[in-house]
Amino acid sequence: MYGKYVFEKSNEKRMDNLLEIKNVVKTYGDFTALNNVSLTIPKGSVFGLLGPNGAGKTSLIRIINQITMQDAGDVYFDGKLLAPNDVEHIGYMPEERGLYKSMKVGEQALYLAQLKGLSKSEAKKRLKYWFDKFDISAWWDKKIEELSKGMAQKVQFIVTVMHKPKLLIFDEPFSGFDPINAQLIAKEILQLRDEGATIIFSTHRMESVEEMCDYIALIYQSNKILEGKLDDIKRAFRTNTFQVGVATSNPKEVEARLRQLYTVSPADFRIINEGLKLNITLKEGENPNDLLSFLTSQGQVQHFVELVPDANEIFMQAVNKNS
Repeated sequence: MYGKYVFEKSNEKRMDNLLEIKNVVKTYGDFTALNNVSLTIPKGSVFGLLGPNGAGKTSLIRIINQITMQDAGDVYFDGKLLAPNDVEHIGYMPEERGLYKSMKVGEQALYLAQLKGLSKSEAKKRLKYWFDKFDISAWWDKKIEELSKGMAQKVQFIVTVMHKPKLLIFDEPFSGFDPINAQLIAKEILQLRDEGATIIFSTHRMESVEEMCDYIALIYQSNKILEGKLDDIKRAFRTNTFQVGVATSNPKEVEARLRQLYTVSPADFRIINEGLKLNITLKEGENPNDLLSFLTSQGQVQHFVELVPDANEIFMQAVNKNS
């Protein structure tokens, strides 16, 4: 039995969602890759599709791209059942990149743009914009095999987004990038969202999830076990624990008093001046302002931070619960 965390509005209208996956099943022989999976991807959002290797993420992405078909269930795109011509409105950057190594960059980019339905003149115009933006115009006559992995990644990103699709799917988009270029691509992805694109973002980099995702879903062993707005999920997983640092003349007495009132454990973090450092967990209904007032009465509060679980901690908790 899988415990599922789902945080979504029950009255959400289909028109507000670009993509809806309804009870999708996919099997390969005796192996079930997706077991009755349902997801809702709102328009104009970055949706993080998370899960360990082999969880079923790639199978779902391939179904959305109509590379393979589901065995049961439905996929709705922009309010209608997904149809073959909807691929024109989808841009997909797979983890295993698909550029032809022996072709020249410009020749290949023009070819792929025309496959996406752009005229040659419009393709040249859009490619010039992106090549200038990424400062790679000098690569036009180079072959892909002459480029570094990061350089080839930039070309792959451009051919994924240049036809301005409604839905963009990025599978490990930062693979091969140094931190500076990874930040550049992250900025561009968020800009595309702000311009109206809907983005599915599959990654193992949890810091990227924190930075970029509006919604997330976690697939584990072919089942969806968590879905919703990232902020709502973080609130649901909060532990009501505060990390505090206090400079006080009587640390032992203050700690003893805190242990009478709350659940207390040692904490390890840096503060400017050495002082009492503790993790303090409040019970349901207890007000953190009361804790802060008590600490202020006992000395100088140098540190007071709620320990909200990050995406990686939520990921681990949800997986462990369902192992």
